[in-house]
Amino acid sequence: MAPRPGARRPASHLRTSRRRVRSADVAREAGVSKTAVSFAFNSPQRLNATTAAKIREVAEAMGYRPHVLTRSPAQHNTMTIGLLTPQVLSVVFGNPFYAELCAGVASQTDQAGYGLLFVSPLHGSLVRAVGRAMVDGFVAVGLSEDHPEVEQIRHAGLPMVLVDGAALPEHASVDSNDEMGARSAARHLLGLGHRDFIVIGVEPPNMPGLFEYSTGPTESVASRRLTGYRRGLEMGGIRLRDDRVVSVPASFDGGVAAFHRIWEDGLRPTAVLAMSDVIAIGVIWAARELGLRVPQDLSIVGFDDLDVAPHSNPPLTTVHQPIRQKGEESVRLLLRMIASPDAARPEHKTLETRLIIRGSTAVAPERPALRTTIRRLAAPEPRAPKS
Repeated sequence: MAPRPGARRPASHLRTSRRRVRSADVAREAGVSKTAVSFAFNSPQRLNATTAAKIREVAEAMGYRPHVLTRSPAQHNTMTIGLLTPQVLSVVFGNPFYAELCAGVASQTDQAGYGLLFVSPLHGSLVRAVGRAMVDGFVAVGLSEDHPEVEQIRHAGLPMVLVDGAALPEHASVDSNDEMGARSAARHLLGLGHRDFIVIGVEPPNMPGLFEYSTGPTESVASRRLTGYRRGLEMGGIRLRDDRVVSVPASFDGGVAAFHRIWEDGLRPTAVLAMSDVIAIGVIWAARELGLRVPQDLSIVGFDDLDVAPHSNPPLTTVHQPIRQKGEESVRLLLRMIASPDAARPEHKTLETRLIIRGSTAVAPERPALRTTIRRLAAPEPRAPKS
């Protein structure tokens, strides 16, 4: 029997209309199975990228939150901080940048009596890794706003400090003045007379071949550095074309491969602006393998000022950023957020960069002299005289 007009509806009706959105609801709306919804959040590598993105978009619109991100009160006060990276740990530990950053993080967690837990993608899923991490908060390194799972991580209900990541106003952040540092590197090379440049950038994690920059509000470290290079070169009347920007993994091997590819493509720069020291040192090795002299034939500037930079051959000119201090500041901010969860406004810190000039840069070679070097390298080796 239908209720009479104006009659009060039973409480059960209100509970049903306001019930939590379930995975079955998302599946029905997206036209996929419940298993596919689970995969989209826990094992995205098992789905087509377009399908996974569509499921997450539908879920966000419906207000769906995967269960892995719920936290019970018992999970708080673990006296542990999570260090979150979008790369797997084998990649993280292979980059000296992370060693310095982790040293800064660990110095502050040790001092505060906190444990440190490394959190990286679990079976390709950061959401799954975050959901299983028993921590009081996260220091997240290199987490870009367009990362496919960033919305779920932002709703994890724990304080988070972003290092070299997206500018998300609800989270504290620590980064460097990347644009200014890159601009100083470009102007240094312009001052030495260089006019033919290549920029070697860092491709984003798990997306080989793509360059980590974009326009609009979604910015990354690589985006800011590229902007700095472009603006610095424009001061000298040089327009950096897109075909003069390549991207590789941030590793020594990445730098070697990048410069060999540049050379094979017929490009003959006199100067390379690399977005990391490990890439720059790889370029030095590749140049030497090709018979080029650094800095006489090719000048190279890195970015980071790692401990290894002054010990490369030749010592690397680079942009110094306070990597260890980044780690220290991120933990200080996070501990303040844990202690005062009701603080009105998160802090955002930008640390200064500066150019360190060493032996990998010199006055640009005269083009005729460089052409002579290239002809010498291209000439066949003389045959030994017959006995």
